[in-house]
Amino acid sequence: MSEKGPDRGRDKRESVGIDRHIDKLENRRNAKEAQRTAGALAGQRARGWTERLLTRTTSGAIYAIVVLVCLYLGPFATTLMISAMGWLCCSEFFRIARMGGRMPNEGVGLAAAVLFPLAAYGYGLRGLVIILFLLLAACAAWYVFTPRANVGDVAITVFGPLYTSLTFSSLVLVRIIDKGFTGATLTFGVMLSIWANDAMAYAIGSRFGIHKLAPRISPHKSWEGFYGGIVASVIIWAILAAFGVAGLEMPLAILGGLLVGIAGVVGDLFESRLKRGVGVKDSGNLMPGHGGLLDRSDSMLFGSMAAYFVLFFGGIL
Repeated sequence: MSEKGPDRGRDKRESVGIDRHIDKLENRRNAKEAQRTAGALAGQRARGWTERLLTRTTSGAIYAIVVLVCLYLGPFATTLMISAMGWLCCSEFFRIARMGGRMPNEGVGLAAAVLFPLAAYGYGLRGLVIILFLLLAACAAWYVFTPRANVGDVAITVFGPLYTSLTFSSLVLVRIIDKGFTGATLTFGVMLSIWANDAMAYAIGSRFGIHKLAPRISPHKSWEGFYGGIVASVIIWAILAAFGVAGLEMPLAILGGLLVGIAGVVGDLFESRLKRGVGVKDSGNLMPGHGGLLDRSDSMLFGSMAAYFVLFFGGIL
């Protein structure tokens, strides 16, 4: 009996200690239940960030591979790609417009979106002017013979393909400068400078961004990121000049990098303003991790147009 008494007491104390430990674990778990439900635990955040990064990287890599293949296959393959991208971006723009209460004529607008790059490939600037006149004539006829149409719907129908496909056609005009390696490399360099601008602006802004660039339109953009993106754009253009691509010289390359970088940021903010006006985060869901194709191409639309003007007035095109 004398031996069993101390053992029984020790067992009882150990049992009480285990119960207290279990209670502490349960209390700790209950205290974190709200965070767990909201997905705010450190492990959940790390896992979610990793999944988003992998998703974004994978879809971005597929997009870049398709672009590269089409660019180096030749001008016609590039034109078909740009025509398809213009159609998709215009479709997403019309979706945003409908959410804002507009009723565009999507048949007319999307047809023009497909035709702008094809006209640029076949007839250059003259082809773009022809499609523009046909677009205006079709919208005028639609407005006259459709009682429900109003001038706002006509304006959106015209603006959609101009904003998306006409600007995208700048890449076709750059690509057709040369059917071979030079034209493909110059076009790829233009696109790469815009991608680099976006990537560096995000990297610098998320790490060092303090001063907001346009807080009412895009709260996460900063002046620090803006300057970082401009530097990245200039570097890509400087590399093109260093290798003498299409006879590009360094002063024109630096100017091109600056103007394309600025135009890309304006394009990004413009699309952000469109989405904020109707209360949506993404223009679509075509590209996992990025949103819609218009979300992925917003900087490219204005940036490629700026690149065309730089190369045209600089005597390259």
